[in-house]
Amino acid sequence: MKIALAWVFPEGAAGGTPPPPAGHPLVGELLPLPAGEGESGRQVEEVIRRVKSPWILWCHAPYRADFLSGGLEALLAAGEERGAAWVYGDCRDLREAGPRERPLCDYQEGSIRDDFDFGPFSLIRVEAARRALAETGSLLPTTRSGLYDLRLRISQFSLPRRVPRVLSEERILDTRASGRKQFDYVSPRARLLQKEREEAATAWLKRTGAWIPCPGRTLSPGEIEEDRPVTASVVIPFRNRARTIGDALESALSQETDFPFNVLAVDNFSTDGGGEILKDAAARDERVVPVVPPREGLGIGGCWNLALASPLCGTFAVQLDSDDVYADEHTLQRMVDKLREGPYAMVVGAYRLVDMEGREIPPGVVDHREWTDENGPNNLLRVHGVGAPRAFARAVASSLGFPDVSYGEDYAMALKVSREYWIGRIWEPVYLCRRWEGNSDADLDPADLSAKHFYKDGLRTEEIRARRRRNAHGG
Repeated sequence: MKIALAWVFPEGAAGGTPPPPAGHPLVGELLPLPAGEGESGRQVEEVIRRVKSPWILWCHAPYRADFLSGGLEALLAAGEERGAAWVYGDCRDLREAGPRERPLCDYQEGSIRDDFDFGPFSLIRVEAARRALAETGSLLPTTRSGLYDLRLRISQFSLPRRVPRVLSEERILDTRASGRKQFDYVSPRARLLQKEREEAATAWLKRTGAWIPCPGRTLSPGEIEEDRPVTASVVIPFRNRARTIGDALESALSQETDFPFNVLAVDNFSTDGGGEILKDAAARDERVVPVVPPREGLGIGGCWNLALASPLCGTFAVQLDSDDVYADEHTLQRMVDKLREGPYAMVVGAYRLVDMEGREIPPGVVDHREWTDENGPNNLLRVHGVGAPRAFARAVASSLGFPDVSYGEDYAMALKVSREYWIGRIWEPVYLCRRWEGNSDADLDPADLSAKHFYKDGLRTEEIRARRRRNAHGG
């Protein structure tokens, strides 16, 4: 059996050497695609229409990737044996520091993010692609999102399948830490591409019954107002943040408001002296309320649930991570004013990325402008997060509950809130996100990063199914 090889080549390199798999005995057809239009909706659909081979090997990393011995054969065998429509396998990164295996995620129904890592190669069954187009219609007229659109359409009938072994290797050109790469999609330079991907993902949600109308509802006064000891609580969960917890507490206490507030700091059994810093702050200022978990092992989400359930928690609960500080003394007032304006169940601000000395670092202001009044809750399923700082009506957040994990707990809450309620936004930076080597996502190992992505994809899967149930019952 011969397969076709498709790849997008750099401009000006059309006559250059094809990527290494082109010389493989299994490769029959060569389908070089120009960079300017290689993954446009029109170009991808044209490839599917005219290819003669039963499989297309799509090369995502031309000129810097190749299969290990027997890798392509194993990928093709897995596709044939499993009857899969889209197949991919784990890979190995070639770095200056030496090779490193990169295990990938299994694909789920909720894996609709456009940066899903398939490694350097995907094997696509042509018959399945043609069926998907026949059932769902032509690809959208995008400039760089045709393959993403095709993948979503194919996944309606057959989810991509992963071969859990290293089949290929790729020379990594982008050597930035994971903590830096995660902000790429919010760059203003990516806006046009993000709008294309949003259009494709929204169309998929509509076709599969998971799209919800926008905006959601705001709260009634009776749902938001409570008889609580203070109007607002700043919630700071932490463990082993002796270097930064003092700054966070000082920032919270410096807030100037026209309402009473306190600071619920949840010390999750710190062993580095952070707990003593909290006790000293509480001794100096009665607004600081140490919260002690009943047991070890809680995640950040579990600590949030503990704070929300505290009889000392205010009507509103406002996030402040132990690494970070508010932009100025007015942040808390602005967040609460916005919550009351709706009234909203949740409000999200914008933040500025800085180093530990407060100097701005790329990409600077992160405001998540991909959220729109017209489609925010739907597009949230495609992207990695909702932004910061986050503030909640305590009654709503407490009733929904955070998952007891330390990664993605905020994203899970935003998904649940946005299914029913409208989320208010503040577009100016009111928060300083401080990046340092101690950040939990500063530079994740590939296996750890893959596990975290898999968890978030699972959240999306659960939310997509919940929204379908909601729609089936008339909202």
